[in-house]
Amino acid sequence: MSDSDASAPKSKAPPKPFTVEEGRRQVRSFVLRQGRFTEAQQRAFDTLWPRYGLDYTGQPRDFDVAFGRSAKRVLEIGFGNGEALRFAAQNDHERDLIGIEVHAPGVGRLLNALAQDDAGNVRVYHHDAVEVLRNEIADGSLDEIRIYFPDPWHKKRHNKRRLVQPEFAALLASKLAIGGRLHLATDWQDYAEQMWDVLDATSGLVNRAGPRGSVERPPWRPQTHFETRGQKLGHGVWDLLYDRR
Repeated sequence: MSDSDASAPKSKAPPKPFTVEEGRRQVRSFVLRQGRFTEAQQRAFDTLWPRYGLDYTGQPRDFDVAFGRSAKRVLEIGFGNGEALRFAAQNDHERDLIGIEVHAPGVGRLLNALAQDDAGNVRVYHHDAVEVLRNEIADGSLDEIRIYFPDPWHKKRHNKRRLVQPEFAALLASKLAIGGRLHLATDWQDYAEQMWDVLDATSGLVNRAGPRGSVERPPWRPQTHFETRGQKLGHGVWDLLYDRR
């Protein structure tokens, strides 16, 4: 090795990118396929997760401790950017709201919105909904479950990836209290047909509108921008309500 080589600074390997890890409070940067955070969303994870976030533990959770009170509870699965969950927090103060979403930028956006509203009745998971339901939420403990506009996986060969399948429907029913409610909304008629096929056949669930029935959008579900645009183009929207018996 020459003197010049010995004196030259050694090159450093580029740092490995940090990622958002499920169940961790320390959020450093981005997740593949999640989209990039804005600086505001990044700060939300860094500063607001301890206030609103629920770290997945895989163990039954005491939600009375998480919320600091005992109240009826509503779960929204796949809350996207959190529009409906924020609306519920603003208008349903008597119940506690739990949101689950795997899309990190959407979680960050909701965290900022909740802090802006100084909301006290919302907690969120950034984790897989099936694992949360199976392992952290007690049977018969939810007053309502909401699933608004789940991914339709509209190509027939991808239909098996849809969220609403018989096993999942049975899991949902098991988590609802007797008299509780399951509310779904979709803008794909083919998916509405599958929801009817699955849910009308699920033990313990009764379609409030009758077999293969739907209802008008209820006041507790705000109409989204994309829904409004779709309706102007002639697209339909189906709201399905099931009662736990």
